[in-house]
Amino acid sequence: MRKHTRAALLCVAAALTLTACAAGKGGGSSTDGAAAAPGKDDKLTLTVWSNYSDREYEEVTKALKTFNKKFPNIEIKHEGSQDDDKITAGIRSGNTPDVALSFTTDNIGQFCSSGAFQALKPYIDRDKVDLNQISPAVREYTEYKGNRCAMPMLTDVYAMYYNKDMMSAAGVTNPPKTMDELYDAATKLTKKAPNGDIEVAGYLPTMGFYANRPTILAPSYDAAWETADGKSALASSPGWTEMMKFQKKLVDFYGYDALERFRAGLGQEYSADHAFHQGKIAIMMDGEYRTAFLKAQAPQIKFGTAPFPTLKADQYGTAFTTGTIMGIPKGAKNPGAAWELIKHLSFDTDTIVDLANGIKNVPSTKAAMESSKLEVDEQFKTFIDLAKSNKLKGNPVTPIGDAHIKAVTDFSVSYQSGKVPDLQAGLKEVDKNIDDQIAKSGK
Repeated sequence: MRKHTRAALLCVAAALTLTACAAGKGGGSSTDGAAAAPGKDDKLTLTVWSNYSDREYEEVTKALKTFNKKFPNIEIKHEGSQDDDKITAGIRSGNTPDVALSFTTDNIGQFCSSGAFQALKPYIDRDKVDLNQISPAVREYTEYKGNRCAMPMLTDVYAMYYNKDMMSAAGVTNPPKTMDELYDAATKLTKKAPNGDIEVAGYLPTMGFYANRPTILAPSYDAAWETADGKSALASSPGWTEMMKFQKKLVDFYGYDALERFRAGLGQEYSADHAFHQGKIAIMMDGEYRTAFLKAQAPQIKFGTAPFPTLKADQYGTAFTTGTIMGIPKGAKNPGAAWELIKHLSFDTDTIVDLANGIKNVPSTKAAMESSKLEVDEQFKTFIDLAKSNKLKGNPVTPIGDAHIKAVTDFSVSYQSGKVPDLQAGLKEVDKNIDDQIAKSGK
């Protein structure tokens, strides 16, 4: 659901071709470098690519169509199941949509630095858009080195989910707030068979499985990705060492082989067989969207949500955020109209709130989060409160896409399995690998 082309816009009739592709009808340029907005009576088709499918695809399509209140003659053609690879291939081939929606912010550095997504600053300056309506962390993951090439369409915020019945049975009275408390709770909540096989994991520490990923966990350990001079900081930032040691400590508690056998039998992340849905995991990290999955697929699970534990008590309330981003790909036929659609989806409060209610994501503007129309129950409130805080942290943005994230994840898996004898030396090697890749990118 959260991870991620066919044909781009073709003018299908002679009259429509002249209208949709003519300069000044969404495709021309104004004197400030921003393509002119379409006229209210202009007829054209905007093609939108996204990676949504099924129910979410229908909800997003409904949100797109609210644009017709402002531009009734613009047709929206929404093509789902289009991931970043397809978007990139479309741009390279010149077969692009007008608006591209990406589920991952990992590639924003590449999109912005390469020009694959067009710069939005001319539009923002021309239309006097107030970016302060969006939280700083969300603004950061939609630009690269001051080049804003994307806008957010809702956000994801990550926090702790816990099984209330399991907590009560194990005598864990409160959700853990620190890593020490998490370890204590995880060991109490774990159930093993007489032969040592895991029946219930208090907390599953396997890196890369479900939402147990370095990017999502890093804020909880105050782990910095970069040094002051822009170099990779895995070895020099203590949070990374603490993260690796904590996860390894739990792996050793379970036993690596037993943990692997247990994990191999667990369901897929976005299926009804998810381990938390099945009562096989007591505590986990996940995004706000899981609340909707649990209520639809596992109503028998009594669950609570809370900020994820942090390494230090005074860091409690820190959370990772990411989300769907929207950009105008290079070669888009109707960039002016595309910007109007992006602006609408970014700032129209009713549209944002309706979509947030429909797919259970966190709204991306302050006004939408404060709206009385936003549906907020006890479990969802945790994520809204975190989104309103000043402790949100987003993805590290680099010109090498997610290569640095893959490098850290691969290393952490090797470390957990006991293949890395020297943690610090290993982290330094990953730093060098990341720095070399960025240097080779030339950006």
